[in-house]
Amino acid sequence: MSVFDEEPRRKVVHDIGQDLSLLSVFELDERIALLRAEIKRLEEERSRKGDSKVAAEALFR
Repeated sequence: MSVFDEEPRRKVVHDIGQDLSLLSVFELDERIALLRAEIKRLEEERSRKGDSKVAAEALFR
């Protein structure tokens, strides 16, 4: 078996509101992990922006 015979791993993409009925348990688990990672990334960015806002407000007081 050659390396070229293997199917390339597709990138997991989830569209909000998409039909979930055709997804396997494994695929659902992949999407849950993807969305949890995205939530964490969003929360970290919100925190950074909140810290910047507090620092800017303190500067102008």
